[in-house]
Amino acid sequence: MSDGKPLNESKMEEDRPDTPEPAEVQEPAQEEIELVKMEDVITIDPEATDVDLNHGRIGKIENLEPLVKLERLYLRWNLIKKIENLEHQTTLQELELYDNQITKLENLDNLVNLEVLDVSFNRIHKIENLDRLVKLCKLYLCSNKISVIENIGHLSNLTMLELGDNKLRKIQHLESLTNLTQLYLGKNKITKIENLDQLVNLECLSLQNNRIVKIENLDKLVNLTELYLSENGIERIENLDHNKQLDTLDLAKNRISMIENVGHFECLEEFWMNDNSVSDWSCVNALASNKKLATVYLERNPIASDSTYRNKLKLAVPWLTKIDATLCR
Repeated sequence: MSDGKPLNESKMEEDRPDTPEPAEVQEPAQEEIELVKMEDVITIDPEATDVDLNHGRIGKIENLEPLVKLERLYLRWNLIKKIENLEHQTTLQELELYDNQITKLENLDNLVNLEVLDVSFNRIHKIENLDRLVKLCKLYLCSNKISVIENIGHLSNLTMLELGDNKLRKIQHLESLTNLTQLYLGKNKITKIENLDQLVNLECLSLQNNRIVKIENLDKLVNLTELYLSENGIERIENLDHNKQLDTLDLAKNRISMIENVGHFECLEEFWMNDNSVSDWSCVNALASNKKLATVYLERNPIASDSTYRNKLKLAVPWLTKIDATLCR
């Protein structure tokens, strides 16, 4: 089951601000893998609502017809190449196919009650064939080979969309998804923040590890509480005047030399700006207006080489409880 924190995307671990890279996994040769049939690992119970077949070495979806009350089907970490034989599972609300060998979204038309679909870590090139899944609330497509956001405009009930670690170059075709509260687009090739004006209910936006050089076009996202922009080429903190509800701002691993334009963030609790170019101690005083600020990461900035770095930071912002993953005394 997905925990709502897609890989490389959602809120980072409390004691580590840097997004970990996914480990390289060596796939065994197909001839070395002994495929398992579903009938060998599943006990058919017509009353079952949940079936967990994770880590089963299953090669094919089949023989599920008797499960007429099935609501949740978990098939993570298997060897499935094709979505098929699900036409009788019309009661299905949640389908997890995370980490398989699927190359195409298909044969989902009858799953009209599906609310959660997870096909992350597969080999999918295109978003397609989701026309009838109008009840979808959460769609996970992380770590595939998708190059264009398309064919999801009709999914008006979506609240969470995960497209991190794909081949996207542009934010587009999201205008009708006005119920989105979480959007994850990290680890792509996106060069500009754009086409988000209609997503007025967005609370969490992740654009980590892209090719963005400027913070812009976020004025309409007044309900944003979490903004993740680490590992880009951003040089200034700017154009966030209307995002007053931010409690987490991640700008780590950019090219920022000044802390500025942050005083209006009355709710800010987490400020991550490690691995930048801040060398002027005076700009740290800009954080003195953020009375709820609890955690600051500024390690690997020029100012962090100062032997009294922690003391100076604590003097500037006395209410800090954590500096660079270490609790303040």
